Amino acid sequence: MRISGGQAKGIPLHVPKGVNLRPATEANRERLFSSLGESIIQASFLDLFAGTGSYGLEAISRGAQDGVFVENNRKAQSSLKNNLAKVCKSAHVNPSCGTVQCRDVIEFLKNENQSFDLVFLDPPYPLFPKIGNLLFEIIREKEILKKDGLLIHEAPSEADDNFTGWKILRKTGKSKRGSPQFRFFQLLD
Repeated sequence: MRISGGQAKGIPLHVPKGVNLRPATEANRERLFSSLGESIIQASFLDLFAGTGSYGLEAISRGAQDGVFVENNRKAQSSLKNNLAKVCKSAHVNPSCGTVQCRDVIEFLKNENQSFDLVFLDPPYPLFPKIGNLLFEIIREKEILKKDGLLIHEAPSEADDNFTGWKILRKTGKSKRGSPQFRFFQLLD
């Protein structure tokens, strides 16, 4: 698994063994970030359920200004920190552009006061039906996403996508059951 574009293109990302992760494939990230285009440049991001950090690291490689990675698994967090250092070195950016938080995502969101241009939401698929509504509600109520920002949710095509206060701008990916699909959400006015 490698960074698919930008200044750190080709840098390999370490995936820790023995941790139940589902890293976004290089091809899926390439499609996602190609669709985001130049909107990533100088953006701030929040990578929730970060795992290896592939979404946020891809954003840094492609010109994002700064961001926060939230992952509660210590083994994954250690790997993420190493990946962040490698990507920042290759992209010639200060490693302080990315902050790694080893916390529960809901706890983090309830206590966060910063707003972001982009929020990457990629929870474990079996967990999302239990906490999906709560995640979208907290992000909206705490104004975690800026008014003109994008929340990008990776989920299987059959997952719920109707959340109070949100509109879907578009979906990309296969509509085959179980296949990953990206949903681009924006806050309703």
